[in-house]
Amino acid sequence: MGGRSSSSAPPPSPLFSKPWRTINWEFKERDLQYVKSYKPQTDGQQLRILLHGPVGVGKSSFINSVQSVVKGKMSKNAGVANISGSTQTRKYNTYMIQKDGQNTFCSFVLNDTMGLECNTNRRRKVYVKDIKQAMKGRVRDGYTFNPECKISKEDPKYNPDPTANDKVHVLVCVVDASTVSQMSDKVIETLQDIREEASDLGIPQVAILTKIDLICPEIKKDIKNVYRSKILKKKMEEFSAAVGYPMNSIFPVKNYHEETNFNSDIDSLILSVVRDII
Repeated sequence: MGGRSSSSAPPPSPLFSKPWRTINWEFKERDLQYVKSYKPQTDGQQLRILLHGPVGVGKSSFINSVQSVVKGKMSKNAGVANISGSTQTRKYNTYMIQKDGQNTFCSFVLNDTMGLECNTNRRRKVYVKDIKQAMKGRVRDGYTFNPECKISKEDPKYNPDPTANDKVHVLVCVVDASTVSQMSDKVIETLQDIREEASDLGIPQVAILTKIDLICPEIKKDIKNVYRSKILKKKMEEFSAAVGYPMNSIFPVKNYHEETNFNSDIDSLILSVVRDII
């Protein structure tokens, strides 16, 4: 008996037919100029951007990537840990972003913090308290974080009289896109607590999802697929629902990590994120 052969349907595409968020990839130079020339409304003001998040998510790598793209030269000023789940950052460091000349800098700075470790309730509470003090401008540059003990008023790195420039103006939560589904309730609760503290202080918040090339082969193949990726959009929606950041305040980014040469599309994505933060 003969029968008609049946062919299985092709697997669904991992990409949307059209991007669900637009980015002008050809406007890299425009965004670079915007970042370099940005000036806060208040004369002499410096925009302070504080990064926080779990250990090993790429906070330091993001700082290095921003420095590299703006400066036009690969930078490794912020220490990066090579061991998964570990943190290289123990000090509260302020990074000025050099632009055209040796002594010319952008009007914003990036602050790196120790990664969140949620293995004990004490560490979680200490982390939230230290981040809150940093947001208030009460933590001086160079302070060494102690996961077991929050900064005290007797510490020489405690700033009792913060100026407008010492205070944080934008809080950035950095999360590894490949671990969003595995975030524990304790991590989610801590990130929510910090977001609420920032809201109470009137500080706007955004989130960055890093390592996006690890969750989607189509992004690894071509970074321009970032806003066509169904996997990434799902991860962003998952993070939004868990921690409370609206989708339009969440930005995916590909940090420079293994690369030794610049990639124009990676540059464009990094610059678009920095511009949105500003």
